[in-house]
Amino acid sequence: MSRLFLDFLMYSFFGYCLEKLFARATHSPRQVRKCFLLLPLCPVYGLAMTAVVTLSPRFEGFLSLALMGGMICTAAEYLVHLFYATVFHVRFWDYSELRGNVKGRICPQFSLLWGILSAAAVRFVHPIVAAISETIPPSAVFLLWMAFSVDCVLTAFLLCKTRDTEQLTLTTLYLSNGSPASPERRGRRTDGSSH
Repeated sequence: MSRLFLDFLMYSFFGYCLEKLFARATHSPRQVRKCFLLLPLCPVYGLAMTAVVTLSPRFEGFLSLALMGGMICTAAEYLVHLFYATVFHVRFWDYSELRGNVKGRICPQFSLLWGILSAAAVRFVHPIVAAISETIPPSAVFLLWMAFSVDCVLTAFLLCKTRDTEQLTLTTLYLSNGSPASPERRGRRTDGSSH
């Protein structure tokens, strides 16, 4: 269980880094690119890649890995988007302007990209991730669990209060008075393309 949790954390962090690079490369006006208040994590990446690496031994060859990875990542995208929209009434991404999208949650263009990236991650990144995980002591894993749990609670609190993904800041938490964000600011994502 601790290995899966560490895989989730590391791939969530890698996803956050990928988001930051994407925002910088596209000169996005929104550079925060995280889905939690305190920790630099994008959980959809962590969930998807943890599932991909867990199932990867059943698939041989880069193409089969890419097909499997693309399907798993797309399913994770859809379910995570649905969760945020249903529970918190926010959207962290919106593919509505891309051809072939399904309710703005998934689209074939990014499904193809996720397939290639996930297969490459299994082949070249995960051996390093697994080696790092082996060096982390149980006491550190426990502290990470605690930090993650606290961050989940605080993040859920802010999203419920503001319904605005751009308000995941400590300042907002401190100043929060229970009033919802203005309608034009609700349900925004860091950008309209990836996580």
